[in-house]
Amino acid sequence: MIESTSRKERISRAAARRLVAAVAALLLAACGGGKDARSAGESAAAAPETARAVAPRGVGELAYVTAEEGRTLTVIQTSNDSVVATIEVGTRPRGVRVGRDGRMVYVALSGSPRCPPTMPDEECAKLKSDKTKDGIAEVDATTGKVVRVLPGGSDPEQFDVSPDGKRLYISNEDAGVATVVDLESGRIVSQAKVGGEPEGVRVSPDGRTVYMTSEADHAIIALDAESGQVKGRTTVDSRPRDLAFSPDGRRLYASAEVGGNVSVIDATNGKEITRIAMPKGSKPMGLAVSPNGERLYVATGRGGLVVAVDTRTNAVVDSVKVGTRPWGIALTGDGRKLYAANGPSNDVSVVATDSMRVVKTIPAGALPWGVAIRKP
Repeated sequence: MIESTSRKERISRAAARRLVAAVAALLLAACGGGKDARSAGESAAAAPETARAVAPRGVGELAYVTAEEGRTLTVIQTSNDSVVATIEVGTRPRGVRVGRDGRMVYVALSGSPRCPPTMPDEECAKLKSDKTKDGIAEVDATTGKVVRVLPGGSDPEQFDVSPDGKRLYISNEDAGVATVVDLESGRIVSQAKVGGEPEGVRVSPDGRTVYMTSEADHAIIALDAESGQVKGRTTVDSRPRDLAFSPDGRRLYASAEVGGNVSVIDATNGKEITRIAMPKGSKPMGLAVSPNGERLYVATGRGGLVVAVDTRTNAVVDSVKVGTRPWGIALTGDGRKLYAANGPSNDVSVVATDSMRVVKTIPAGALPWGVAIRKP
């Protein structure tokens, strides 16, 4: 009798657990997260986390911020500057871009060790790499799930998406190579040597040319977008890091970290027009151009500023102190807000561009690196 009663109690408790799990599943489904539940018995406390990983219709623009040491992608709703999701994407996420149709977000992952500026090269060389962790994570913007990890060559850092949304052009810093990936097949279609330590990547608005910085060679490399092969080179100042185009595609801007300036390049012939000096102490990094083309914004790295340049005069007209070592920056579609990823301070500064004032600071994981904006 004792054994029989114990068995009945166990059956009763199991039935109760199944009932609780079923109710939890229904609640998750009602929140739009039923498909994302990891198990039927997952606690109800997980439901808000699942819901936050979804970008519902009508949410407006979203900012995606990579955290190099945190393995995460922080998603910020720009209408109210609130964090709506934190997505684990893989090792050392840095470069980030939104697909042309907004359905996917791409993140560069690297299995190479992070070597800060204070670490000697010989010490960095002793650290181990895990090339199985290199790649480009493809994240579904609606569900917040990593759909696949595409090949990206060795140590992918930055990249850009072709205007037709069919290709990725990737810089492989440790190999000195540019890698081209076909998104439909998920395969590498070409690679080309481009010089030492390539980093910044931009495709021209007409889709014909890909530009890539070579930090070690102090140059901007032009590649044919179709073949992926080098077709031109422009010498700039020391250690160019990022690139940005004017809306009409006629001007290309390149930041020089050690040079302390930004080169203005005529994209029609690849010739440097002038160099714009940044404030003293600047280490120019990320670049962004306003939608109307009248302002160029420059993150100054260890200089701690975001600088505004009048593109008609190529003169610095304003600046704002943000977090520690701002690197990646991005603008909302209307150009009214700028988001700056501040690595060592583990946050993002939101800047109102009309006043050049920080209006909010948002925690964004360990060592925020890159920012991209998804239009609604």
